[in-house]
Amino acid sequence: MSTLACGRFRLSLDRPLIMGIVNLTPDSFSGDGVGGDASRAIDHAQAQLEAGADILDFGAESSRPGAPLVAEEDELARLLPVLRALRDAAVPLSVDTMKPAVMRAALAEGASMINDIRALTEPGALEAVAASDAAVCLMHMQGEPRTMQQSPHYADVVAEVFGFLEERARACELAGIAHERIVLDPGFGFGKTLEHNLALLRALPELIIRGFPVLAGVSRKSMLGQITGKPVGVRVHASVAAALLAVQKGAAIVRVHDVAATHDALAVLNAVEIV
Repeated sequence: MSTLACGRFRLSLDRPLIMGIVNLTPDSFSGDGVGGDASRAIDHAQAQLEAGADILDFGAESSRPGAPLVAEEDELARLLPVLRALRDAAVPLSVDTMKPAVMRAALAEGASMINDIRALTEPGALEAVAASDAAVCLMHMQGEPRTMQQSPHYADVVAEVFGFLEERARACELAGIAHERIVLDPGFGFGKTLEHNLALLRALPELIIRGFPVLAGVSRKSMLGQITGKPVGVRVHASVAAALLAVQKGAAIVRVHDVAATHDALAVLNAVEIV
């Protein structure tokens, strides 16, 4: 695929895209959550744009390991003022949610993409996205955030994760979501050990050939802390390295906290690889 249909946007996939993270939660694992402070969220989003983000991804419910559930009304109270303020932004606005009611509200306020850690498996989620022209990112997660990292287990992590994603993509197409609106995400760190994460990263080319663009989200995650021994606040170098590796293995989109550093690294990679 050379283009991602994303609401009113058509994003070229001729180069890797950067999805900049805007955490609207008070308890983000990365320490950059703004809670209910809409002004701070808008400023952070603008900074991500200026740093080179191609997509902005807003999350109002933490999905870190052990995270508690957030009430629908609280999620909407954090999210909607920010979407309304930025709905005319020059890039697509993505909303990271697993609740169909939040999806519908976000789409009504101009969101161009739904990023769902449950891959539209909640009742009504498929229908909510199918009724729009938004893109969708389908992620794999074993279990649920509160317990997913307690004892992840797979017989064959690559086959199981990639098979699940392909099945969910086909379910989306059957529900009326066009092929060019679908993105797949292996879900690094969501019910997976370090060994599982590394196996999935190595095998990304096998997922790419399934015919859908792939998003890789490894920024600041605990897998990088396990490798480097660094706490979350100083994982920018490891995060950029992981993003570059994912792109070299075929990822079309990298979801990152550190947009400026990733943008510059990808610029160098692109300059070297141009023939």
